[in-house]
Amino acid sequence: MQTECRRCPLRKFPIFVKMTDREVDFMQSFKVGELKVDAGTTLMMEGSNSPQLYTPLRGMGLRYKTFESGERQVLNFVLPGDFIGLQAGVMHEMQHSVEATTHMTLCVFDRKALWTMFRDYPERAFDLTWLAAVEEHFLGESLAAVGHMDGLGRVARAFVRLHDRALAIDLVTKDGMHLPYKQQDLADALGLSLVHTNKTLKKLREREIAIWRDGQLKILSYPKLCAMAELSEAREPVLRPLI
Repeated sequence: MQTECRRCPLRKFPIFVKMTDREVDFMQSFKVGELKVDAGTTLMMEGSNSPQLYTPLRGMGLRYKTFESGERQVLNFVLPGDFIGLQAGVMHEMQHSVEATTHMTLCVFDRKALWTMFRDYPERAFDLTWLAAVEEHFLGESLAAVGHMDGLGRVARAFVRLHDRALAIDLVTKDGMHLPYKQQDLADALGLSLVHTNKTLKKLREREIAIWRDGQLKILSYPKLCAMAELSEAREPVLRPLI
């Protein structure tokens, strides 16, 4: 059965900004259904003009660009609560592709109703702008890391960011978190070679800081990982809007 917005399993997490009853009612009218897809399914294609927008309820994916050579550059990773398709909704054409890495359940929204949000629900429209800005910030931060951090620092920062996001939505257990990506995906996202990434992961294991194996990330020393990532262990989590 389709999940009602009032019973959305993500809304209970403190990381997401609370919505008013009026906003929840609008989101219910904005939502046109749910979609279940298998791993490897392309949700959005670069250059396409999709009539639908998505928010993952469950599962993970990734955003990437494809070069003329056929190679792809991973931009970032998609987790539950992210919003997919904003570029197509505003610019009428996706500038990158989005693919499901695992089985995913997605809330589906009608792109034609997007402008109703901007007209009648400015707070929700601001949330969309915030999400777009955060995505740009992530890419900018990644470029900055490529510019001044070594491989250990880049991988450590990626692991901290992914762990924090997963922890905020209850996806971290005593055994770690499910991180179903390939080493090549991480290497692409961080501007590293596959060989360098492999050696970096080995160093993290040997120093007993983090282990990423068989799609499972286990952080053994969060303080050491944060120090390596040049991030404060005591930083406050940033609240996120949920579309």
